[in-house]
Amino acid sequence: TTEVAILSLADISVCESIRVAGDDMDEAIIAHMKRTYNLMIGPQMAERIKIEIGSAAPFPEEKTMEVRGRDSASGLPRKVILNSEEVRSALASPLCQIQKAIRNTLEKTPPELSADLVHQGIVLAGGGALLRGLDKAIEREVELPTRVADEPLLAVAHGTSKVLERLDLLSQILESGME
Repeated sequence: TTEVAILSLADISVCESIRVAGDDMDEAIIAHMKRTYNLMIGPQMAERIKIEIGSAAPFPEEKTMEVRGRDSASGLPRKVILNSEEVRSALASPLCQIQKAIRNTLEKTPPELSADLVHQGIVLAGGGALLRGLDKAIEREVELPTRVADEPLLAVAHGTSKVLERLDLLSQILESGME
């Protein structure tokens, strides 16, 4: 899933969750390879493609990668050369859904928090944040500063750790939410 949330005063002000994330990007790459090259690849190869040459925004110099799989017509092993522009095109649909969720969340954000976002911007965390150029694509879409968290894969673990260090504060927050 992709979670989009506006946080304010240690609470979620507005949020949206969609069932689109990294696996959907991998599936989009698999579908592109089958549709364009009649080449069957698995989820591991799709993930490798996404990591090595996938991006949400153009590279200064586009990349290529040799991709091996099984020809769907002959059933025999075969390889093709795939370029990063093709991968970006294959990723367009899931990325568009993620950008739409961000836009929807921003449109529901109270005005006083929207003003803070103009200054603070958006922070991306989780595995999807590692897709090259995602921050730039989102920034271009919503016209707000966007950056990747320092350790995007560990952001949730670090946040949980901070909450566990301050269980007294968590208790107060939970109690105030029940009133």
